[in-house]
Amino acid sequence: MNTGYEMLTDREKDTLRLLLRGHDAKSSARALGLSVHTVNERLRDARRKLGVTSSREAARIVLAAEARAPQSLGDKPLGDASGETASQYQQLSSDRRSGGSNAARRSAWLFGGLLAMSIIASLLFAALGSGSVSVGEADAAARTAQAAADQTQSEQAQETAARAWLTLVDKQDWKASFAAAGKAFRAPNTVEGWQAASELARVPLGNVLSRKAIAFEHVNAPPRGYQLVQFQSDFDQRKGVIESVTLEHEDGTWRVVGYFIR
Repeated sequence: MNTGYEMLTDREKDTLRLLLRGHDAKSSARALGLSVHTVNERLRDARRKLGVTSSREAARIVLAAEARAPQSLGDKPLGDASGETASQYQQLSSDRRSGGSNAARRSAWLFGGLLAMSIIASLLFAALGSGSVSVGEADAAARTAQAAADQTQSEQAQETAARAWLTLVDKQDWKASFAAAGKAFRAPNTVEGWQAASELARVPLGNVLSRKAIAFEHVNAPPRGYQLVQFQSDFDQRKGVIESVTLEHEDGTWRVVGYFIR
């Protein structure tokens, strides 16, 4: 067995096994409940012990080593190993008294189980080595899926923040909606100015009947860019109104910095 493999800790092995399943450092950290920094430290230590420069190569070495040794008592507490050995000895004595048929069947099952495990591990290692299953492609797919999930989560947070603010506007609570808006909204305005503009453009529409989010867009503008959420809304006095709510990430949350009706 690779001596470098024997130097690896169980935590380092667990981290390398996640790479074989298509994880990257970020998703591995999430799966293990650790920081990305801690995961990267484990991978760096594992690469050093195995004498390789690539974490993927280190993961393949772990796979190859474990394929050659599908079961090891070295990872078990000594008490468990000795108890198991005693139990096996007693069973073997009983089998000998009964003619050995039970022992033969159990030996055949054990051999078949270990052989199946070795074949599966060898096929997986061969696939990784030959490129028929590309670790790079799996890693890219995992990153793409994670990016899509992060985008969906971000859009849900933006929509929730926009709807909460619009609810205050629907109630004509000008002070609360002004206070809940971002600094970029409050700085050039006053509560009185906001109320006057709303009474001209929003109040005549009447009560909101329905409001559906139809678009999410990043606006690349200084200082950090904005997120635009558009709703198609029906009001008492007008249907099919487009409400555009601009948000900025401020103090760890999304805050409204612009509102337009057309």
